[in-house]
Amino acid sequence: MYFKRLDDSISMASPNVNLSDHLSSVKHVILVLSGKGGVGKSTVATQLAVGLKLKGKKIGLLDVDLCGPSVPKMFAVEGKDIHQCPEGWLPVYVDKEQQLGVMSIAFLLDGKDDAVVWRGPKKTAMIKQFLSDVVWRDIDYLIIDTPPGTSDEHLSVIDNLKAYNPDGAILVTSPQAVAVGDVVRELTFCKKTHIPIIGLIENMSGFVCPHCTECTNVFSKGGGESLAKKYHIPFLGSIPLDPQLTQCLEEGKSFLEHCKSSPTVTALNKVIEKLILVDRDFL
Repeated sequence: MYFKRLDDSISMASPNVNLSDHLSSVKHVILVLSGKGGVGKSTVATQLAVGLKLKGKKIGLLDVDLCGPSVPKMFAVEGKDIHQCPEGWLPVYVDKEQQLGVMSIAFLLDGKDDAVVWRGPKKTAMIKQFLSDVVWRDIDYLIIDTPPGTSDEHLSVIDNLKAYNPDGAILVTSPQAVAVGDVVRELTFCKKTHIPIIGLIENMSGFVCPHCTECTNVFSKGGGESLAKKYHIPFLGSIPLDPQLTQCLEEGKSFLEHCKSSPTVTALNKVIEKLILVDRDFL
């Protein structure tokens, strides 16, 4: 069975599904946060998901940016239908092996240009349903891509995951002073909501020339690393801009597999290795 009307999806919640029933077999739950929009948070979330999949992990990627869902576009699965089984909703898989599943409100919209104009309570209900009804089936990592800032969506996710005890949050920033300053507010948010901070990623840290692969600082560099040192949180790495990454995302291709010689791929792989090492500490 499948459906695609947004209002119908909310009314078809499974009243007998327990949140822990679907999440009890998930080994790691990670939130991806940013203090402001435009720092490449969703890009980082998708690349972490693909990178962990290439390491042999089974991944779920939950897009809770209800007003600006972009993850389906990045995986070329726009327009796919959500199917329902007796246990709940099945994620949309981006690969034949079903190693990487995606769930997003974009799958419930009639058209890709439709806007979600909701107040807080309805957003809260939708997020709760995403967390309770999606059947992830023994995944290693559930990565939750959140909207920028600190809003109802974040509080809904955290409130519904408290009992599950998620691993924590990865903070994404760009090198500019304005973006780095907003990350401080995210740090405060995590402390107030008792969410552990896994680490900080500085995205858009330099620009990789598509011809010679030389990396040039465009927005300055090092702001994220300095912030991590100041607040004593792990620094997971710096990721430079690469036009090939943008092209791959637009075409729904795997950047990590198609552009292995890119310095950005090298940087992403280092971040993923650090993330795996950090998560071993939780086991």
